[in-house]
Amino acid sequence: MPRLATSPSRKPAVAAPAELMWAVIGLLLTILGTFQQAFIANPVWIADGATLQPQALGITCQIGAVLLVGCLGGKNAGALSQIAYLALGLAGFQVFTQGSGIGYIEKPSFGYLLGFVPGAWVCGYLAFRAKPKLEWLGFSCLCGLGVIHLVGLTYLIILRAFSQELLPLIQAYSLQQLPAQFAIVCAVSVLAFLLRRVLFIV
Repeated sequence: MPRLATSPSRKPAVAAPAELMWAVIGLLLTILGTFQQAFIANPVWIADGATLQPQALGITCQIGAVLLVGCLGGKNAGALSQIAYLALGLAGFQVFTQGSGIGYIEKPSFGYLLGFVPGAWVCGYLAFRAKPKLEWLGFSCLCGLGVIHLVGLTYLIILRAFSQELLPLIQAYSLQQLPAQFAIVCAVSVLAFLLRRVLFIV
């Protein structure tokens, strides 16, 4: 009886050794980004011309690192890097902005940290579903950011469901952060687009 022909298995977008390398890079970038303020350069007009002056966005580069590793390393590398980040922080290493240890789960911001895992996964999944075009990478980052906020808001509602603090916390951790985070998404999309061309990541 003749054997049925089987189609060759599709190779993953990012090979396993490369995924591990990007996961480590993503972990390091997330830790560094946690303590690095994000800036934009605004042109300032003076008598002799224009000069660029840095202006703080009021947030850190943390979310940028989360999305960048997804765009460059794919879904598995993105998720693994953030799982490792959470594990280090909960184990007592000072990698969170407001302390560390298992008690951190009671902080309102912890839900957003939890959202880093599925957010990086979704961003990485979408980033490799099409050719690395700038607009597609931007869409991938926006979807990842949306997942982070969805998880963070859900955690806030569960944690402070019957508290008068709920609305001010939503305002502080989501609504006030979004404009600056949109700027981060734009920067990450451009950087990821350039790096994927330079590094031949298709």
